[in-house]
Amino acid sequence: MGGMSVVKINVLTVPAEQREVLEQRFASRAGAVEGSDGFEWFELLRPVEGTDQYLVYTRWRDEESFQAWMEGPMKAAHQGGGGGERPRPAASGSQVWSFEVVQQTGPKA
Repeated sequence: MGGMSVVKINVLTVPAEQREVLEQRFASRAGAVEGSDGFEWFELLRPVEGTDQYLVYTRWRDEESFQAWMEGPMKAAHQGGGGGERPRPAASGSQVWSFEVVQQTGPKA
Protein backbone atom coordinates (compact mmCIF):
# COMPACT_ATOMS: atom_id res chain seq x y z
CA MET A 1 0.00 0.00 0.00
CA GLY A 2 1.28 3.47 -0.91
CA GLY A 3 1.58 6.42 1.44
CA MET A 4 -1.53 7.98 2.85
CA SER A 5 -2.73 11.48 2.02
CA VAL A 6 -1.70 14.60 3.92
CA VAL A 7 -4.18 17.12 5.30
CA LYS A 8 -3.45 20.83 5.68
CA ILE A 9 -5.78 22.92 7.81
CA ASN A 10 -5.32 26.67 7.57
CA VAL A 11 -6.80 28.19 10.73
CA LEU A 12 -8.01 31.72 9.94
CA THR A 13 -9.04 34.10 12.70
CA VAL A 14 -11.85 36.15 11.16
CA PRO A 15 -13.61 39.05 12.92
CA ALA A 16 -17.42 38.83 12.65
CA GLU A 17 -17.63 41.82 10.29
CA GLN A 18 -15.20 40.13 7.86
CA ARG A 19 -16.90 36.72 7.62
CA GLU A 20 -18.97 37.57 4.55
CA VAL A 21 -15.91 39.06 2.83
CA LEU A 22 -13.87 35.92 3.50
CA GLU A 23 -16.60 33.57 2.25
CA GLN A 24 -17.12 35.69 -0.88
CA ARG A 25 -13.39 35.63 -1.65
CA PHE A 26 -13.29 31.84 -1.35
CA ALA A 27 -16.41 31.54 -3.54
CA SER A 28 -14.83 33.68 -6.27
CA ARG A 29 -11.58 31.69 -6.25
CA ALA A 30 -13.39 28.66 -7.69
CA GLY A 31 -11.01 26.42 -9.60
CA ALA A 32 -7.87 27.89 -8.03
CA VAL A 33 -6.80 24.60 -6.46
CA GLU A 34 -8.97 21.93 -8.10
CA GLY A 35 -6.67 21.43 -11.10
CA SER A 36 -3.49 21.08 -9.07
CA ASP A 37 -1.60 17.80 -9.30
CA GLY A 38 -2.09 15.75 -6.15
CA PHE A 39 -5.07 17.80 -4.92
CA GLU A 40 -7.79 15.58 -3.38
CA TRP A 41 -10.28 17.69 -1.39
CA PHE A 42 -11.17 21.21 -0.19
CA GLU A 43 -13.64 22.46 2.43
CA LEU A 44 -14.14 25.90 3.96
CA LEU A 45 -15.56 25.40 7.46
CA ARG A 46 -17.50 28.26 9.09
CA PRO A 47 -17.43 28.40 12.90
CA VAL A 48 -20.84 27.86 14.50
CA GLU A 49 -20.23 28.71 18.15
CA GLY A 50 -17.53 29.71 20.58
CA THR A 51 -14.79 30.71 18.12
CA ASP A 52 -13.96 33.19 15.37
CA GLN A 53 -11.72 30.72 13.55
CA TYR A 54 -12.54 29.39 10.11
CA LEU A 55 -10.86 26.17 9.00
CA VAL A 56 -9.67 25.78 5.42
CA TYR A 57 -9.33 22.02 4.93
CA THR A 58 -7.34 20.64 2.01
CA ARG A 59 -6.22 17.06 1.40
CA TRP A 60 -3.29 16.16 -0.84
CA ARG A 61 -1.81 12.97 -2.27
CA ASP A 62 1.51 13.81 -0.56
CA GLU A 63 3.56 16.63 0.97
CA GLU A 64 5.32 17.26 -2.35
CA SER A 65 2.01 18.01 -4.11
CA PHE A 66 1.06 20.50 -1.40
CA GLN A 67 4.47 22.21 -1.54
CA ALA A 68 4.31 22.45 -5.36
CA TRP A 69 0.90 24.15 -5.10
CA MET A 70 2.17 26.51 -2.37
CA GLU A 71 5.18 27.56 -4.47
CA GLY A 72 3.21 27.92 -7.71
CA PRO A 73 -0.53 28.62 -8.04
CA MET A 74 -1.15 29.61 -4.40
CA LYS A 75 1.72 32.10 -4.29
CA ALA A 76 0.64 33.63 -7.61
CA ALA A 77 -3.00 33.93 -6.48
CA HIS A 78 -2.07 35.66 -3.21
CA GLN A 79 0.36 38.08 -4.85
CA GLY A 80 -2.36 39.22 -7.22
CA GLY A 81 -1.81 40.50 -10.72
CA GLY A 82 -1.56 43.95 -12.21
CA GLY A 83 -0.98 47.28 -10.53
CA GLY A 84 -4.22 47.27 -8.56
CA GLU A 85 -4.15 47.62 -4.81
CA ARG A 86 -4.48 44.32 -2.98
CA PRO A 87 -7.60 44.03 -0.82
CA ARG A 88 -7.05 43.95 2.93
CA PRO A 89 -6.95 40.38 4.29
CA ALA A 90 -10.28 39.29 5.78
CA ALA A 91 -8.47 37.23 8.42
CA SER A 92 -6.56 38.84 11.27
CA GLY A 93 -4.44 35.73 11.84
CA SER A 94 -3.46 32.51 10.12
CA GLN A 95 -1.85 29.26 11.21
CA VAL A 96 -1.37 25.99 9.27
CA TRP A 97 -1.84 22.60 10.91
CA SER A 98 -0.43 19.53 9.12
CA PHE A 99 -1.63 15.95 9.49
CA GLU A 100 -1.06 12.56 7.87
CA VAL A 101 -4.15 10.45 7.21
CA VAL A 102 -3.63 7.17 9.08
CA GLN A 103 -7.18 5.85 8.81
CA GLN A 104 -10.15 6.79 6.69
CA THR A 105 -13.55 5.41 5.84
CA GLY A 106 -16.66 6.38 3.94
CA PRO A 107 -20.32 5.37 4.03
CA LYS A 108 -21.19 1.73 3.41
CA ALA A 109 -22.40 1.07 -0.13
